[in-house]
Amino acid sequence: MSHLPPPAEPGDGTRAVHAGLPAPRPGRPALPGPVFAAHYHLPGDPAEATYGYGRNANPTWTALETALAGLESPGREAHAVVFASGMAATSAVLFTQLRAGDTAVLPTDGYHGTSGLIPRLEAFGVRVTTVPTGGPRQYAALDGARLMWTESPSNPGLDVCDLAALAEAAHARGALLAVDNTLATPLGQRPLDLGADFSMASGTKGLSGHGDLLLGYVVTRDAAAAEALRGWRAAIGAIPGPMETWLAHRSLATLQLRVDRQASNALAVATALRERPEVTGLRHPGLPDDPAHALAARQMRRYGCVVSFTLADRDTAERFLAALRIVDNATSFGGVRSTAERRARWGGDDVPEGFIRLSVGVEDAADLIADLTGALDAAAG
Repeated sequence: MSHLPPPAEPGDGTRAVHAGLPAPRPGRPALPGPVFAAHYHLPGDPAEATYGYGRNANPTWTALETALAGLESPGREAHAVVFASGMAATSAVLFTQLRAGDTAVLPTDGYHGTSGLIPRLEAFGVRVTTVPTGGPRQYAALDGARLMWTESPSNPGLDVCDLAALAEAAHARGALLAVDNTLATPLGQRPLDLGADFSMASGTKGLSGHGDLLLGYVVTRDAAAAEALRGWRAAIGAIPGPMETWLAHRSLATLQLRVDRQASNALAVATALRERPEVTGLRHPGLPDDPAHALAARQMRRYGCVVSFTLADRDTAERFLAALRIVDNATSFGGVRSTAERRARWGGDDVPEGFIRLSVGVEDAADLIADLTGALDAAAG
């Protein structure tokens, strides 16, 4: 009789490296290449074929979807659906779950692309109310709602809401909870384990991490909801290319390495920025004195790569960005290369003119801190 302990659950790194890979076969690659096909051999009844036409299914999608379901919901069955972009994934959830006469609750301080869907939802007869992330207004807004969409941490303000409590409150009122998990990634937070009905993310950002593709996905434990998402994807053609899908799957192998490095760098950078008197409104969930830290510590395993802060005005922020040498002045976040931008330039976020969203990459922390503090010095001069 063996006295060896039972196998332990694999760690995040092991899970990410092996996510969605087929069983080993002699002479075959560990991760099969992308399948480029508009159609497949299809004799007989099409309903019996796994793959028949490229707008409906692709083996490369299947592999990545298997991987994402395993990362977002380890140990419990879940269904992942990949899309051409994060906005395609967001739209799929909202337009498959809402009907004319329904009420949806969206964040006032979330991604401005999601807010851009409000007039389109209203045009279809959906009533939309908006509330800030966190606080009692989120719970009050659930009365009469069909679905609440939230981000935690929010982008770009980095506020956090209690996802388990929100899910419980939503379900008690007959509402669904959908969570944008882009900033946290599935290694930072698992919304489905906290009770959410949908976990959505833009794979463009931290999941793939290299700034070289557009992708989105949704994971749910509801098989019927997943089938509705697939039907929506096929009907409107919001399908990802096989190359982008394969690149995203390939990138999962370094996900844990990247998010750990980015999280530690972000905390180091945020700690250094605290010492600068010209920096106000500094936010990062990993800072012990951040307003969101206590809640984030309960439901997150990693605090993400984004740091936000405000400089005196637009001109100071622009001088700061122009003086950076390592950090790129660019939008998006979650990549291996650090980026920063003045978010007010887009006009869709309720932030001051000098508000900076900084996405911390995997460079050496000391070099990043030197670049940022040097640029602050230049901006003040």
